[in-house]
Amino acid sequence: MSEKLSPTEPQWRRRKADRPGEITEAALACFVERGFAATRLEDVAKRAGVTKGTLYLYFPNKAELFKAVVRETILPNITRAEALVESSSAPARKVLALLLTEWSKGIMTPASSIPKIVLAEAGNFPEITRFYFDEVINRGRQQFRRVLQSGMQSGEFRTMDVERTIDCIVGPMLLTMLWQHSFYPVTGQAIDANALCRTLLDILAHGLAPGEPMPQSLDQPEVGAAK
Repeated sequence: MSEKLSPTEPQWRRRKADRPGEITEAALACFVERGFAATRLEDVAKRAGVTKGTLYLYFPNKAELFKAVVRETILPNITRAEALVESSSAPARKVLALLLTEWSKGIMTPASSIPKIVLAEAGNFPEITRFYFDEVINRGRQQFRRVLQSGMQSGEFRTMDVERTIDCIVGPMLLTMLWQHSFYPVTGQAIDANALCRTLLDILAHGLAPGEPMPQSLDQPEVGAAK
């Protein structure tokens, strides 16, 4: 009869199947604290309670380790969003609300620091930047694209520039994640992700509703200016 391992057992005596998850968890903590460039695989191995050689059995280099962190912490959320959009028969406005709600749930998790890490290292490490762009940004935008296009086709939303509308949705989301891991630790002033989500939905609900579009030009005469 095999002996059961207690959760308090030293990590090097726990099942091998647990090790990749322990390593990626330790890697995320190191990346958050030090950034991608300054994190050493030795640091990750020490934090995970494994040898550097053991780490290399699962991850050949730091870039692959970072990708594994993204796959484990962010991509499951992307997959859930894709399934939600694919299977839902609800009105587009409702699906949009569900997508934003799913995003707001993740804002307080350590994984929400990953966009800051990617942006900080984008010029020096194009491999991880490209991976994040393809696997997270593009797939995330596609879900909003499908919802907006569905809403236009059903008449629930007016005709719009879909890509710029997605920019207007993603921008506040990105700002909130950057704020959470940049300004909040210093100032103590947080952006309430749930409140932002509700406000954004309210703006979108009115802005996307059928009706006359806004003028294309932002160049308006000053108040009191001669005509």
